[in-house]
Amino acid sequence: MKTGLRITTFAAALAGAFGTAYGVGQTFDPVVAERRPAHEERHPSGAPESEHGGTAAHPPGGLQISEGGYTLDLHTPTVTAGERAELRFAVRDADGRAVDEYRREHDKELHLIVASRDLVTYRHLHPERAPDGTWSTPVDLPRAGGYRVFADFTPDRQGAENLTLGADLAASGPYSPRELPRPSTTARVDGYDVKLTGTLTPGRASELRLTVTRDGDPVTDLQPYLGAYGHLVALRAGDLAYLHVHPEGGPGDGTTRPGPHVSFTATAPSSGSYRLFLDFKHDGVVRTAAFTVEAGKAAPEKPASPGRTESPGHSGGHGH
Repeated sequence: MKTGLRITTFAAALAGAFGTAYGVGQTFDPVVAERRPAHEERHPSGAPESEHGGTAAHPPGGLQISEGGYTLDLHTPTVTAGERAELRFAVRDADGRAVDEYRREHDKELHLIVASRDLVTYRHLHPERAPDGTWSTPVDLPRAGGYRVFADFTPDRQGAENLTLGADLAASGPYSPRELPRPSTTARVDGYDVKLTGTLTPGRASELRLTVTRDGDPVTDLQPYLGAYGHLVALRAGDLAYLHVHPEGGPGDGTTRPGPHVSFTATAPSSGSYRLFLDFKHDGVVRTAAFTVEAGKAAPEKPASPGRTESPGHSGGHGH
């Protein structure tokens, strides 16, 4: 993934079916949900034009399952909530052949994100590629409902550009919708406290600084993870507009310290609620701290309950 702001807007086709059509205690049936009418896809208001910002003539990345002659072929469109499954997919070119050569970016050929429509569950996965071009990774989604899968990659072919393709994934089972966690400037995960300072601003770049402590002491020996001391993903509530931001500076540049602060520069495509997910590595383990923020609004003076992801945000056995 390239350094700097990455903005992707995803289709809201299943947002209504997954997010509002099923009441508490009902069973989520992906077959029934698929028959419901899709909502209109919307471009984020005020989104800047960038490699992922898009224009009316050229939709932003991730909004489509196919773009630039490449298609995300999700072999596993449904799983059962609470059961471990193997997520399998391929990226196919215009001739239908599975792509088997990729450029490595931040230590990986392809980065995969899975997030629930209510932004409570988040996974940053690192699938493995078979010789025939098929990717696979174990996944265990705790709750039924709608999820979005995004694949971020660059084919190793002349003239190929970085792409983010998106597809919908359904987890069947008893479904209970949840509200977005309240805005907060602190998050706690596995005994670590992460504090967020700065404001996500619509249409303008601003600094977000995250400070990591453990037992009240600053963590000054963060370990490199995918070539950086932290990775930040932001998903907009409602349509899962996607921002991926890498920190300023990095290991080995002679100036960036390994904590406790990790700073990012980000621009929100519009006002609204966003869920931030910070990946950081310490003591050999990658952890994910989650926050809810309101773009364009000052942070609350008294933070709400610390934000949490529902369960670990990373797959096991794939590059950690």
